[in-house]
Formats: sequence, structure tokens, C-alpha cells
Amino acid sequence: MNWFSRLKAGLAKSSAKLGDGVAGIFEGGRKLDGDAVAELGDLLVQADLGPHTATTLVDGLTRRRFDKEVSEREVREALAEEIAAILKPVAKPLELGPGRKPHVILVVGVNGSGKTTTIGKLARHFRAEGKRVSLAAGDTFRAAAIDQLKIWAERTGCAITAKEPGADSAGLAYEALDQAQRRLDDVLLIDTAGRLQNKAELMAELGKILRVLKKLDTHAPHTVLLVLDANIGQNTLAQVEAFRTVAGVNGLVVTKLDGTAKGGVVVALAERFGLPVHAIGVGESADDLRPFDPTDFARSLVGLE
Repeated sequence: MNWFSRLKAGLAKSSAKLGDGVAGIFEGGRKLDGDAVAELGDLLVQADLGPHTATTLVDGLTRRRFDKEVSEREVREALAEEIAAILKPVAKPLELGPGRKPHVILVVGVNGSGKTTTIGKLARHFRAEGKRVSLAAGDTFRAAAIDQLKIWAERTGCAITAKEPGADSAGLAYEALDQAQRRLDDVLLIDTAGRLQNKAELMAELGKILRVLKKLDTHAPHTVLLVLDANIGQNTLAQVEAFRTVAGVNGLVVTKLDGTAKGGVVVALAERFGLPVHAIGVGESADDLRPFDPTDFARSLVGLE
């Protein structure tokens, strides 16, 4: 199965909600009048694009077609174009900065978002490019997370810094960067414990990790990657706000799009924050986490080929 087919299958729940909704409003053709516009706006909000993004999309559509007879297909095509235009500026693969040995990627997020799995998939990607990669098992709260990262390190041929559960995560991060610098690794991926954005103590610990990394490299971490679970829909916006304030998040990965009807939240994130969305996940295999094409994503989301 090629990537577009995987993407379309992964977004099936989201596209069913949005595409079927459009069909319900415009099946057989209908004038794009005030009532139709209101129904379409409600549908977009329900599909987790959020009120602001829904208004942006509806405004774009009505500027071109208002009070004209439109078909279901025309509405889908127009929406796909408007969505792709919002996504295009943020659809950026995660690239390593030149001259950095290593490029430090600090991976943050709440419990269950898929941080450790995302690190493993990124490690495999960079190793396939011939990069020297090391991992740091900084989620010292969960033995399972440490074990999981050790398995990924073995699978991908990466060095790993890990300690017993309960170890100081900031000290571990410092040690991992020191060792990666000595080896001249290309990439260091640092896992962190899942933390809710409203837990001040845990968020402060994240600040400590950032400070100790800068003792070894004033520019580290070069990428602070927030992993978001698409299943929580609009709640991802609050997570981005909090983690950006505390940790300086400058890149996003959105996972578990295959298990939710809330895939429209990617569009809301793009419009609200303009942060690079480096990859999306539509399945469990390593090949199911990839950079995304804005046009393919937009067309899949509204149920078009």
C-alpha cells in the first residue's frame, strides 16, 4: 500500500465525519446561502477544526461561491484547496541543522501521546539516512518506557543512555549529551516523562532539563518536539500553549490519526500556531510516521481521491 492509500485509510474516520457531513448538506446540489453556510460551519467545528478555522474556511468558500448553486463535489474540492493552503506553510520535515554534533531533539508531551514510539521511529528514519544516532531514556518515572527505548536502540543500532527508574532525568540528559558530543553523533533523541500541562512541578523539571543541556551546548536543544495525540482533538491546543511557554516547543508530531474522527485538529493547530508539523502518524508500523503532503492530507480529510 502506498503512502497516500495509507493516509486515506488512516484518516477514514475523520473523512467519514467531514465528507459524509458535506454530502448531507449539499447532496443533489444546493445554493450556498446563509443557511447552508451556517450548517457547513457547524459541521467543520464538529469535525474538530475549531470555530476560528471553521470561520476561515467558510469565508474562503463564500468569497468564491456565495449565493451560487454548488454540488457536493465542488464544496469538497473548494474545502480541500482552502485546507491545503493553511497546511502548506507548516508541513516541514524534521531536518538536522548543519554543523551540529549532535542535533539535540528533546521530545515532550503528556502521558500516552506516543513519545517513546515516535522517538523509535525517528531513530529508524535517521539511521536509514546513515546518521549516527543516540537515545536518552529520560522518562525515568516508567520502567516500561526505559525498556521500550532500549528495544528501539537495539533494533536501530543506536547508542543509549539509560538508568534505573527514579534517576534524575536532568542528570541523565546531561550525561547523554556529553557522551553524544564525544562520539560526534549526528542526532541525540531525548525522551521525557509524560506530564500534564497543569502540573507545575513536572513542568519545572522540564525547565531543569533545558538548563543543564545548555551547559554543554548553549543552543541545545535544537528541536523541542511536542508529540500530540489526535484523539484529544481541541485539547491539543491547550497543550501546545503550555509546552511552548515552558519548553519553547518549535515542532509538532501528531500521532494516532488512524484511531480518531478528530483529524481536522491538524488544520486548527496549523492555523492557530504556525508551528512546523514535522510528521503525522496513521498507524503502528515505523513506516506510518511520515512528513505529510498538505494537498494529499486535505483531500484525504474531505474524502477525495
